[in-house]
Amino acid sequence: MDPNENPQPRSNSRVLLWVALVLVLLGINGVLFYLNQQKGQQNEELTTEVKAKDSKLQEQIKQYEALKADFERQSQELQALGLNNDSLQARIASVNADLLKLRSFRAGSFSIAQQQMFKQRAQNLEGQLRKKDEDIAQLKKDNETLYTETTTLKERQNKLTDTISTMAKTNQELSDKVTVASRLQAENIKIAVLNSKDKEKDDDKDEFKAKKVEKVKVTFNLARNDVSPKETKSIYLRILEPDGAALYNLSTGGGTFTVDGQESFYTQKQDVVFDNTKQPIQFTYAKGAEYKKGVHTVEVYEGGAMMGKTTFTLK
Repeated sequence: MDPNENPQPRSNSRVLLWVALVLVLLGINGVLFYLNQQKGQQNEELTTEVKAKDSKLQEQIKQYEALKADFERQSQELQALGLNNDSLQARIASVNADLLKLRSFRAGSFSIAQQQMFKQRAQNLEGQLRKKDEDIAQLKKDNETLYTETTTLKERQNKLTDTISTMAKTNQELSDKVTVASRLQAENIKIAVLNSKDKEKDDDKDEFKAKKVEKVKVTFNLARNDVSPKETKSIYLRILEPDGAALYNLSTGGGTFTVDGQESFYTQKQDVVFDNTKQPIQFTYAKGAEYKKGVHTVEVYEGGAMMGKTTFTLK
């Protein structure tokens, strides 16, 4: 090395180079710091945006779940009223479909346009929900009015039925009374006997000798009755022997008729026109065989009811 050479310029160059290098590094670090700051801010903004979208998404899901619950409530109320609504069922199905779509979204993919679309649809559904609630409220009110009117009508109908039943019962009672009042009565029933020569014999005690009796004669008159219509009446005579058997023979005018709902034998029958003049009636019966000894009973009937009775004794 030449002692006469000066090393100062080279040393200065190195210093300048190091200074420049430091400055470059500082600049690079500054740029990197700035970029990191920007990236952090962007990440923070992105996180905030994702959280906001997630909040909106959860809010929409809850709103649609509430709409679904309300529509299902309306469906149950209509069913309770005995009504079916296909359009309401279709609306519930539509809300279910929207819920599936909302739950399939990720927070970052729930765009503003989609938020607006689901928000608008929810508003429309809420409007339909309110309208249907008004309709159901009116239906309930109408049903209550109808129930009240129906109850009132039933009460009136029951009262009318009771009145009709009472009137029918009263009419039946009156009819029964008229029927009873219109029954004919036999007055002054008298018994006489005829022998084989048609010689008649009567007795105050109605006691006769059996072996001399050929025929039994029964006479009486029809009592006055202003209720009974003047018309043809069938009068039945029953002569009962001591053992209770009715004298009965088709050849002598006997037959059967109904008394108290049961078929009975009668001894003779006459059809007479009742004229309410206390007209006399006469029966003459020939047994054609020897009469039994003992107490005989004579009964007279009209219209299935007994008009009168008496007894006579054969010794």
